[in-house]
Amino acid sequence: MAADNAEIAELFNRYADLLEIQDANPFRVRAYRNAARVVGASSRAVSELVAEGRDLDELPGIGKDLATKIEVIVHTGRLPQLEQLEKQVPGSLSDLMRLPGLGPKRVKLLYRELDIRSHEDLQRAARSGQLTALPGFGEKTAARILASLEHHSTGPQRFKLADAEQIASPLLKYLQGIHGVKRVEVAGSFRRRCATVGDLDILVTATRDSQVMAKFVKYDAVAEVLSQGATRSTVKLRNGIQVDLRLMPEVSYGAALYYFTGSKAHNIAVRKLAADKGLKINEYGVYRGPRRIAGRTEQELFSAVGLPFIPPELREARGEIEAARAGKLPALIELKDMCGDLHAHTNATDGHDTLAAMAEAARARGYQYLAITDHSKHLTVARGLNAKQLFAQIRAIDKLNAKSRDFRVLKGTEVDILEDGSLDLPDAVLKELDVVVAAVHYQLELPVAKQTSRILKSFDNRYLHILAHPTTRLINTRPEIAADMSKIYAAAAAAGVALEINANPERLDLDDIHTRAAHEAGCKLVISTDAHSTSGLNDMRFGVDQARRAWLEAGEVLNSLLLMGLLQKLSR
Repeated sequence: MAADNAEIAELFNRYADLLEIQDANPFRVRAYRNAARVVGASSRAVSELVAEGRDLDELPGIGKDLATKIEVIVHTGRLPQLEQLEKQVPGSLSDLMRLPGLGPKRVKLLYRELDIRSHEDLQRAARSGQLTALPGFGEKTAARILASLEHHSTGPQRFKLADAEQIASPLLKYLQGIHGVKRVEVAGSFRRRCATVGDLDILVTATRDSQVMAKFVKYDAVAEVLSQGATRSTVKLRNGIQVDLRLMPEVSYGAALYYFTGSKAHNIAVRKLAADKGLKINEYGVYRGPRRIAGRTEQELFSAVGLPFIPPELREARGEIEAARAGKLPALIELKDMCGDLHAHTNATDGHDTLAAMAEAARARGYQYLAITDHSKHLTVARGLNAKQLFAQIRAIDKLNAKSRDFRVLKGTEVDILEDGSLDLPDAVLKELDVVVAAVHYQLELPVAKQTSRILKSFDNRYLHILAHPTTRLINTRPEIAADMSKIYAAAAAAGVALEINANPERLDLDDIHTRAAHEAGCKLVISTDAHSTSGLNDMRFGVDQARRAWLEAGEVLNSLLLMGLLQKLSR
């Protein structure tokens, strides 16, 4: 029962959480957090590396001790050290640490003073007023915790897109290896590249003698078989996600892929269009009366109703059908269009890799440039740089650039927007930089008027180029700040400040809805990874997904431009 990458990363993160609550050595905590990050970001299943007998300590930051623990998890699905620690510290406290504003010190205080072990315990304490009796827990803090708990508990569980990828990838490989299987593809919100995924809908075609259905339910990550049939089976995996597998005939595969990709609203609109032509569409094909006239491919289906192919990311009933009929579908941006990354961190602050390593990793991706934007001094938790330290980094970047003609490291910073809207570093420093990225990192609970005013005020600084992760949301963890985004779009467009589509899978901020609204308001837009390691640069594809869902073309994203064009467009 091999554990997948997401399961390994989760166990290491939980162990690090409990160590932190115990006030363990910070370097030890960081080692486990780093291991979780490395495993979670790996493009290959770590279980495959173990099966091949590969030396895991060749992974960055993974020494022999951690490599041994990974092998144990892969083979057993357990981390014995975590189980031992949970006898001293309740494992459920790790879940509390995922709530905004609840770090290890506060969780430890809640546990020791009020014996709070779960979300339910915390909710009761917040509602009864017990929290306000604790040091550091005022009425505002209690209200924020209640709001976070309500946000956390509403609606069915949805998985971040990147987590769904980590789950789907080994499963698809397993299915493709079954005798007789021809085609395998994930449909649904996963294929539309939505920020979160509720479940996985997988379609296969196979030969008559294939045992794909029987072997699917025996996949080693299956926790429960909900149903099993000749053409459809449903299981729940150990991580809680539900997977539906449908076996389709080749002649219907395109229609099934279209039907189960959705969205529901898009499908209804296309079915209405078909009905107007005397046609009927279902998962088996397009029919005129009893005769199937299309369905082998999606292109066939669209053609039958008089439409060009509509990319899955656009299928949300947001005007794509009208645009298709008018021949005005956008030529969507692709990952290969990206010429560089404008938001990345090094180990000078809270990143994991050196300046040189980050630059080399970006060059290896075929980029022309990479902006190094380490945090400014206000963000002490990230060991932010003061003016003197930033000037030293500028000199280091100049030396690195002197050795290269075909690649450029852009000098930058991710500077905090302070509560009054001023920036955390003086203009004398900011004017020396190629890229100034500003972000809200604290005082997230300000009321709408104050939060909006704070952000608008930051645009007055002529050296500011990009507003990073504008809504500050963390998917499934922290909601958007209360701010008037329409005012922010208008002001950013007027000031020439670009808004970021942050490609970090935890953020995807701006999301597709905000991105399209910002674009329609005339805003400049960039896609950046906010990478804190060389592997983090690989997240660019998730930002491109959001841009595609927002109908963006390559020329509408600044860092799809070559270096000189980028610098010209960034300039205010």
